[in-house]
Amino acid sequence: MTDPALEADTLRERALTTLTTARARTTLLTSCVDDPDLTAQHSPLMSPLVWDLAHIGNQEEQWLLRAVAGREAIRPEIDGLYDAFEHPRAARPSLPLLPPAEARGYAAEVRGRVLDILESTAFHGTRLTEAGFAFGMIAQHEQQHDETMLITHQLRTGPQALTAPDPDPAPLFTGPSEVLVPGGPFTMGTSTEPWALDNERPAHRREVPSFYIDTTPVTNAAYRAFIEDGGYDTERWWTPEGWAHIRQYSIHAPLFWYRDGKQWLRRRFGVTEAVPPDEPVVHVCWYEADAFARWAGRRLPTEAEWEKAARHDPAGDRSMRYPWGDGDPAPEHANLGQRHLRPAPAGSYPEGESPLGVRQLIGDVWEWTASDFLPYPGFRAFPYKEYSEVFFGPEYKVLRGGSFAVDAVACRGTFRNWDHPIRRQIFSGFRTARSEAV
Repeated sequence: MTDPALEADTLRERALTTLTTARARTTLLTSCVDDPDLTAQHSPLMSPLVWDLAHIGNQEEQWLLRAVAGREAIRPEIDGLYDAFEHPRAARPSLPLLPPAEARGYAAEVRGRVLDILESTAFHGTRLTEAGFAFGMIAQHEQQHDETMLITHQLRTGPQALTAPDPDPAPLFTGPSEVLVPGGPFTMGTSTEPWALDNERPAHRREVPSFYIDTTPVTNAAYRAFIEDGGYDTERWWTPEGWAHIRQYSIHAPLFWYRDGKQWLRRRFGVTEAVPPDEPVVHVCWYEADAFARWAGRRLPTEAEWEKAARHDPAGDRSMRYPWGDGDPAPEHANLGQRHLRPAPAGSYPEGESPLGVRQLIGDVWEWTASDFLPYPGFRAFPYKEYSEVFFGPEYKVLRGGSFAVDAVACRGTFRNWDHPIRRQIFSGFRTARSEAV
């Protein structure tokens, strides 16, 4: 029988660890540049870094201090400034935002009070407090904004501000190019993961016919072959919307790539380098991923196919938390948490492969799927409809698996990301699939 006091201590320690990890990363991302860089808007697609910093503190105050602990508001007058739905990103630089020192002080004050209430919060009684959900939600929220800020760092011009060791070299992957995922039902989503967000719920059975899926994500070398074969100049590979988009914006390669003679180069966090052939391609939009798949005689996997490949254990007919099992991610499993600032070579992390032998389903690059972002049967918005519900529909495509920029707390086999099919600044790649011949 579980000791309730011991269980509460374990949850409290997990909440403390994840909140602390997130704040350390936020501090790194906002202390490695000077104040003008923090207040500048480096792209109309992104907020100034100082907006993200204060927004992180404001969300933490609203949910943990006010909603969970019932405390009075510290800075109620700034709620509107940091409401992501009230002000689009392009308009945020014109707002009377807190200057960097004040934003840091505000976020630190909120965190200090949160750590005080963490000691006395009971992890039961309400849906917000059950199993520490609200603390996990806020840790995930901060890490998601950390990923957003890392995207901003990639978009900013100027000298390199961030450094990290490269992933370990990996031998050229010589395994099978694709894996057969047998047809049949599997359990998609979750009803038991305590910190899962509303769009991951509830668990439900899905019937998925047999299909083949790439063993690894599509590499830069494979994508370059698409470019060199005239992929961006051949209309038949593109949806009408995709073709119109790439023609309108003169897109001829992944974002940050450019040709120097016969060589392809890319800019990565302030450094210019040759495009590494064996890394998964990154910074491609859904239209580009879909066009490559058509060119290759394949297609993008559906969201259900992707999750079955990542979670289904045919030996036990069960769905696991991760491709490698139920244990939390470790460095040998996946490239996560900004430990590196690039994807690892295709075929890396054999200890993280699925029971069927599919690799790098978690980490490295977000993977576009063929599916629109839609609710699961029985979906209920919680704790607010603006997290997921307002985004459901054909305007958004689902991405799965996380990237090198994603922390483990915000990445699991059921985690769903979504974005417009034109987005390329995100750390997005893909793998392809095909139906089994009948």
